[in-house]
Amino acid sequence: MKLAIFPFQTLDWSQVEKTAHKGTTGSAIWQVFRMNDTRIRMVEYSPNYLADHWCSKGHIIYCIEGEMHTSLKDGRNYKLSAGMTYHVGDDCEPHQSRSAHGCKLFIVD
Repeated sequence: MKLAIFPFQTLDWSQVEKTAHKGTTGSAIWQVFRMNDTRIRMVEYSPNYLADHWCSKGHIIYCIEGEMHTSLKDGRNYKLSAGMTYHVGDDCEPHQSRSAHGCKLFIVD
C-alpha cells in the first residue's frame, strides 16, 4: 500500500458520525474517515451479526474487543479475537464475517 500525501492530523472518533448497516442478521455500526483513496473505519458488530454479502475488498483489520469469525468462500474459517489482526488483498479471497457476541474493529481499506 502506498499512502498518498496528506498532512499530519489527529482524529477524535467520538466526533465521527455513526451509520448503521444491516446484516443478514444483526447490524454493523460504521464510523468512516477518508484520506484520499484510503478508508479508515471503526466498526462494531452487534451480537448475532452475519454480513449480508461475500466481500472481495482488501482489508487490514484489528480486533479491539470481542471476537469475530471470517469464512472464506473456499470453505476455510478463521477466528479473530481481541488483539489479533487479519489482512487480505483486493480481489484475493472472498470473505464473509460474523460475530456471535459482538465485536469492535479498526479497519483500513
